Amino acid sequence: MSAKIARRIVVFTGAGISAESGLSTFRDPEGIWARYRIEEVATPEAWHRNPQLVLDFYNARRRQLLQVMPNAAHYALVGLEEFFEDVHIITQNVDDLHERAGSMRVLHLHGELRKVRSTRYPELVYPWDDDLHLGDCCERGHQLRPHVVWFGEEVPLLPQAAELTRQADAFVVVGTSLAVYPAASLAYYASQEIPCYYVDPNPQTNWEMQRLKNLKILAKPATEGVSIVVEELKRLFHP
Repeated sequence: MSAKIARRIVVFTGAGISAESGLSTFRDPEGIWARYRIEEVATPEAWHRNPQLVLDFYNARRRQLLQVMPNAAHYALVGLEEFFEDVHIITQNVDDLHERAGSMRVLHLHGELRKVRSTRYPELVYPWDDDLHLGDCCERGHQLRPHVVWFGEEVPLLPQAAELTRQADAFVVVGTSLAVYPAASLAYYASQEIPCYYVDPNPQTNWEMQRLKNLKILAKPATEGVSIVVEELKRLFHP
């Protein structure tokens, strides 16, 4: 194989890419979210009001995650690393399917389902694959909570994601409705001049995406559209 191309490729993924592996999204009428209201399970207020309900919800999601596998779209993105030196996945998803597929640089904007953290000392983060219970505590004796960003909480890694996007030579968006802010604003930081792609079976461009001059929309599921984008990027940047 020839030397890798010295270009930064930034890929922003959402729930659509994981849905094709069988993971429920909160918009899926048959999924886990259908049995809960966001306000009941995914806000700081919900945690303080009924922590057991919140734990039940995330325990169910964690169990489901452990039963599914990465799909062709995840593996296609791994293939980018065979040709480009600097590939970054920025994801809204709390699953680890990108990592399990083999992607080396994954930034989780909304946290990670297979981790938990201390309610008092957020820097104390632990890998966790079992159910989480009331009474499970950090090493300093405080209750553990899901290591996820709830609605109404700050997204601490957004500045890092914005900087990666600002430096991108190509920007790819996969499987997101671009409706959940502030993550949906990420396209604002991409240069208007670089090649950009949006893969989604029902693409809904927000104004941040519409400002991109070289945007190509592929109205396809991730398992079909991502491989097309990967091949185009290889042809576009091949020396």
